[in-house]
Amino acid sequence: MLRILSVAIILLLPNLSVATTFELTDENTRVVGHNLIVYSHKEDTLLDIGRRFDLGYSEIVNANPNLDPWLPGEGQKVLVPNRFILPDAPKRGIVINLAEMRLYYYPKAQKGELQKVITHPIGVGREGWTTPLGKANITQKIKDPTWTPPASIHAEHIAKGDPLPKVVPAGPDNPLGAYAMRLSMPGYLLHGTNRPFGVGLRVSHGCIRLFPEDIEHLFGIVPVNTSVNILYQPYKAAIFKNELFLEAHEVQYDIDSREGSNLTPMVSAILGAQNSILADDDWPFVEKIVREHKGIVKKINQSDLDIVDDVWFIHAGLARDSKTKLVQALTSLSSDDYFWPLQGSAVDEVVLGPFDSHTKAETKARELRAVANIEVWTALISKEAL
Repeated sequence: MLRILSVAIILLLPNLSVATTFELTDENTRVVGHNLIVYSHKEDTLLDIGRRFDLGYSEIVNANPNLDPWLPGEGQKVLVPNRFILPDAPKRGIVINLAEMRLYYYPKAQKGELQKVITHPIGVGREGWTTPLGKANITQKIKDPTWTPPASIHAEHIAKGDPLPKVVPAGPDNPLGAYAMRLSMPGYLLHGTNRPFGVGLRVSHGCIRLFPEDIEHLFGIVPVNTSVNILYQPYKAAIFKNELFLEAHEVQYDIDSREGSNLTPMVSAILGAQNSILADDDWPFVEKIVREHKGIVKKINQSDLDIVDDVWFIHAGLARDSKTKLVQALTSLSSDDYFWPLQGSAVDEVVLGPFDSHTKAETKARELRAVANIEVWTALISKEAL
């Protein structure tokens, strides 16, 4: 059923792609990735885990409402919502969905290659400073940018007793981080940040901020004149393997004037994904998805995620160096363990296993952490990915 790839084979594979890259099997593909569960460590916060899996604050916290974001505790099951429905928009350039606080970049496909999508979490404008909707282009790329705060931000800081300099130089105190890409919308940027905890929150003055490692990645591959489409889609629906999948995010009332759990936008999303309306028995599930708005992609009438709960793996997150470090560690340990291929996973995403008990997986994980100086977690994987 499942093929196992040995370390010897993996060593032959170049580490060319980042793990937040997904290949689209055809032009109609809109569901990518897979959900999983990791067991937290004593020192973890949900934000630590989220960043290693390239998830923003709201994504990881909303998916785990019963856990303390700052102290989830040792051995807690943490849901990592790493499945996405792509926005209902042309797959070109950069597409930003303010509702889910996530960016999607569609690089031009090379001849004979599958279309790819690269996705990263973002922080966006807070209420009163809402990031504008619309279409733009990247007009300039700036390394080590300086920041000249506009008069409105100067006034805000003066009112708080925290005056800003006229120009904030490049460096660790610059809120733009080390990289910025200017939009054709005057005054707006895609940029890094010196406060990465704000990624996945509405905390900016309208600009779009990314984790430092994510903006560095995009800065290196996104050309000037790339199109940018900023939209607002809190509810998404798509067909995948002949099944309907749904995703709902919290309504942003400064953009969206609806009151309560109005289902009209979700109905529109469903009709955009398929030509027929749902059966009466399906609507309670839809209403629950909309009401909870956790941002977790679920198949219609799928109350619980289809996670295999009796086979354990080891996962090192989606950092770009994860696979390389795992290969080096296993070689150093002269280990007989194998990399396990995942179906529909991010490019270069790998797990180690399987293990027939949590204890065996955790023992190997401790060895890897000691040898490779890399954070790894024991994990449960969705059935569809195995």
